[in-house]
Order: sequence, then structure tokens, then C-alpha cells
Amino acid sequence: MSVPLSILDLAPISSGSDAGAALRNTIDLAQRAEASGYQRYWVAEHHFAPGVASAAPAVLIGLIAAATDRIRVGSGAVQVGHQTALSVVEQFGLLDAVYPGRFDLGLGRSGQRRTSALAAQPAPLKPARVVDGLLIPPAFDFSRLTAQPRFALFAQLLQQPGAQAPDFAEVVDDIQALIAGTYTRDGLDVHATPGEGAKVELWILGSSAGQSAAVAGERGLPFAANYHVAPASVLEAVEAYRAAFRPSEVLDRPYVLVSADVVVAPDTATARHLASPYRHWVRSIRTGAGAIPFPTPAEAAAAPWTDEDRALVQDRLDTQFVGDPATVAAELRILQRVTGADELLVTTITHDHADRVRSFELLAKEWHG
Repeated sequence: MSVPLSILDLAPISSGSDAGAALRNTIDLAQRAEASGYQRYWVAEHHFAPGVASAAPAVLIGLIAAATDRIRVGSGAVQVGHQTALSVVEQFGLLDAVYPGRFDLGLGRSGQRRTSALAAQPAPLKPARVVDGLLIPPAFDFSRLTAQPRFALFAQLLQQPGAQAPDFAEVVDDIQALIAGTYTRDGLDVHATPGEGAKVELWILGSSAGQSAAVAGERGLPFAANYHVAPASVLEAVEAYRAAFRPSEVLDRPYVLVSADVVVAPDTATARHLASPYRHWVRSIRTGAGAIPFPTPAEAAAAPWTDEDRALVQDRLDTQFVGDPATVAAELRILQRVTGADELLVTTITHDHADRVRSFELLAKEWHG
């Protein structure tokens, strides 16, 4: 039997459009995803990106929940380095109070202490390899991005002056304690209203075998691993999570969700045409400019493109699943089998909203038979 399929949406802004249209498209896509049988619908958190409108997950999640009936809605992920544990619990507690039992609170380490460490210690480059049919490309060196002055400015704007993000494990523990109603400090108990007792599912998202995987495993929480952002380290991430896993009240065994970039069309030629602007979009992110408004295929074809550009984004191009429904479904089944994923999280960006909707609908029909 096929594992469940879910959606990650960045609320992409297309060239010639605006954030309002992108957010209305997200709500429309969520409704169609519910009708197509997707299990959950997550929205990302991105800042300072001209081509991405999902800057405030809790706000957008509330809009989606109001427009749907049963699909689970969540964050993929809240960047806890930029918020306090209390603010996160109150936001999702408020949502759960109105639409109880429908929300996934996905937590990510963005904005945490790892930024300086990444800049100082770039990851060693490993050659590409194929594991049982799944491509594991060389790792992208994120230290080149995080070392840029613009990145430091963004970090300053996302926090109060002089604020220091606490350790990720501490934040997760505080969030769990606030939801459970067991939070104490200096002999005083604290209760979040709304938030305490909220029926939200807590998830940890991670891109490596580092702290996120360990925290998820040690606390017995479900773990979402990034193949679409960091394909080079997905196997190490899920292995580290499973190795660290301890049964909890939430899970008695590890639960892994793995993400993937896909574009599906009735035929492979059309899918490749629709996906062709993706390389320029990824390049804009990796050069530090932030995701650009997603170009049309014609705009992408007319834009300059060098060998250096291709080398910068090659890992993301090689691990995007593009084709007709049967081809993409077969590739996703390889990803699921090799990672042992219990669920897959797919994300799709095309210039035209109708093409994106059709991609998800075609995939769901093929996946569910």
C-alpha cells in the first residue's frame, strides 16, 4: 500500500503577480488538496523573499483552516529562533481553540545558534552516489550563504535588539511543558491561555543528522526530513533520528516524513517545460537575494545562464522529480523505499496556479490508484 501524501506550500508569488494573489491561490490549493485526499497541508516560513508570501505560518494556517473542513494544517516549519516558546504555543493554542484537533506544529532550528557554526565550519564535500536507485548528490555549502552581510542583517531584523535564541532542545521542552501545563521556573508555575491543553501534533523538521534529529528521536516525536532542500544528508538525518528514538506518549515507534520537489503534467515534455524556471528560482536563493517571483518558462529561457549558475543549483535540479504521473509516482516510491518514510511531503512551484493545481491532482490520482 502507498504511504500517505501531504503538501508543503510556500505560497509562491509568480512574476507579474503579488502576495495577495499568491495567498488566495494557497487557500484554493488547500481546498483542492482536501478533495484529492492529501493527508496534511503545511506552509513554510520564509522572510525577505520577493517570491514567497508565507512569512507568518500561524496566520496563514488559520485562513486555510477556515476554508477547509478536515485536512490537517500545519507549519513546515515555525522558525523558533525568532520567537519565544510562549508566543508559539499561544498562536497555535488560539488556532486549536477555534478548530480543535486539526493542527501540526512543526518546529525548525532556523535562526538558532547553528548559524555562526555553519559559517565557521563548512561541511566536507562528498561525491554523488546512488543508493538503491535514489540519487544522493554532493552537499551544498550553506556557509557561503550564511556568511554574507545581508544574512546577518536579516537575522537582526527578525529578533529584538540584543536577543539571544535559546538552545533548540530547550525551546522544544518549553513548548511541550506549556502545552502540557507543567511549565515551572524559579518555583513558579506558568500557564498559557490559549495553548495549554491544545490538541496539536508536535513535529521536528531537520536537514541533517544534527540536533534536530536527536531532539525528535529522544523525545519520541515525529520527524520530517528534507530531501527537497538538503538531499545530500537525508539518509543520515533519518538514520540519526531512528538511532536516537525513544518511545513516548506520542509515538511507540519512529515516524518519518520525507519531502520532495515535484512537477507533474500529462506528459514529461510539458512537465519539464513548466519546471524550467526552477533553476533560476533556486539560484536566487543560493546567491543570497532571496527567492525571486517565479518566472514564466519564456522568461527563464531568455534569462542568462552560465556553467557557474548550473553548478550552484545542480543538486536541486537533479533531485527534482519532473514528469508524467506514472514516472513521478515511481520515483517517489523509490524515495519512500530507500528512506523508509512513513509519509511523503511534496511541494510544487509553477508560474501558473492552474498548472500547480493540476500537478497535485494528477499525482494524487496516480498515487491513490
